[in-house]
Amino acid sequence: MALIKSISGIRGTIGGQPGTSLTPIDVVKFTAAYASWIKTQKNKKGKIIVGRDGRISGEMVRNLVVATLQSLGLDVLDLGLSTTPTVEMAVKMEKAAGGIILTASHNPKEWNALKLLNSLGEFISAADGQWILDKAEQGDIIFAEVTKLGTVTTDDSYMQKHIDEILKHPLVDINAIKEKGFKIVIDPVNSTGAIAVPQLLKALGVNDIIQINEEVTGNFAHNPEPLPEHLRDLCKTVVKQNAHLGIAVDPDVDRLCFVCEDGSLFGEEYTLVAVADYILSHKKGNTVSNMSSTRALRDVTENHGGSYAPSAVGEVNVVNKMKATHAVIGGEGNGGIIVPELHYGRDALIGIALFLSHLAKFGKTIKALRGTYPNYFISKNKMELSEQMNVKEIFAQIKDKYKKQPINEEDGLKIEFDKDWVHLRTSNTEPIIRIYSESINETTANNIANRLMKDINEIIMKLL
Repeated sequence: MALIKSISGIRGTIGGQPGTSLTPIDVVKFTAAYASWIKTQKNKKGKIIVGRDGRISGEMVRNLVVATLQSLGLDVLDLGLSTTPTVEMAVKMEKAAGGIILTASHNPKEWNALKLLNSLGEFISAADGQWILDKAEQGDIIFAEVTKLGTVTTDDSYMQKHIDEILKHPLVDINAIKEKGFKIVIDPVNSTGAIAVPQLLKALGVNDIIQINEEVTGNFAHNPEPLPEHLRDLCKTVVKQNAHLGIAVDPDVDRLCFVCEDGSLFGEEYTLVAVADYILSHKKGNTVSNMSSTRALRDVTENHGGSYAPSAVGEVNVVNKMKATHAVIGGEGNGGIIVPELHYGRDALIGIALFLSHLAKFGKTIKALRGTYPNYFISKNKMELSEQMNVKEIFAQIKDKYKKQPINEEDGLKIEFDKDWVHLRTSNTEPIIRIYSESINETTANNIANRLMKDINEIIMKLL
């Protein structure tokens, strides 16, 4: 059993003892703390938007969250089965005080989580998140009297409202997509993508749609993280059905990846690259991704005359850097697309619409489109550490050893070697160091990672 308390939300496995997993007591405790924070804000009288993905525990957790918000005198607008970006959009459109998304994103079916939003429909700041965590631990919650309980309203129209806003985007070309007559296979992994993605595709003029794992049961047919080893059935179905492409989303529809017509993966790192290429070809501007994402975005951005900026890992950090640099597109290498004209949140639905517009106008296959981008390889590794290890000292010695190279310390250490790089950062939830490295050559990327892991081991031996 696991319970992970972070500044952006609370996630854990269902069942077990309070404080060690996501039990009803923990759901109430942290929802009450969030509601208490809402009541300190300027728009404290606004409603709270609640939506959930298709998880088995979703309805149970929803009932606990909604009742707790009511008990603190807050009105609730319940979207029911929804997506993370749809809830974010609804907060903005309703001018709500905040929102809670009930989803553990790419985690397996035994997990669920409370993702917490501010009045902008964006993830709460680190400072606000810490306030909520502290409040939950203190437990000094003041509940509303019976005559001041909140109300609950249901509204299942926001999926369509979200799609309507996507269709209004000036770079979403419905006619170009419709003319291509795309045949598309979808894997929504038994969650709300099975509702949202076909609804969007039909609105874009795509009528030849094949779904696998389409029942919204929460019994995920495979590990829901859209990684290559989990998408074999999608790849096979694309080839078998002679489809133009395949689309995979995670359970809450904020991550997106594509499969080429030959069953090969487009690469989730390149979802953002392709969408950015399309946007920048029509609109000059800057881009942002977290510093563990591929360099290909920087290459594409600079080719279009823009500037690229890396951010610390985490969606809220990407959003903050996008705002600071006035980026026209940003996101993460995990298939997360953030289009600021729509909202500052990862959104697979706007990603699909823009990607299909790009592909339709490109006029060739999705495999050919992939071939127009640099083919970098990222090596992903981690090292376990004992809790006694002084990570700051390890990083200080690594920094000194590579002081002649460009180094970014915004999130751990990112060291650049011409077009190659390595990023070292500690995990927020485990006693490990993550070591990600990238090169145009797979062997070189692995060698860089191995070299840094050897350096770390030598430093550890000296510190013992």
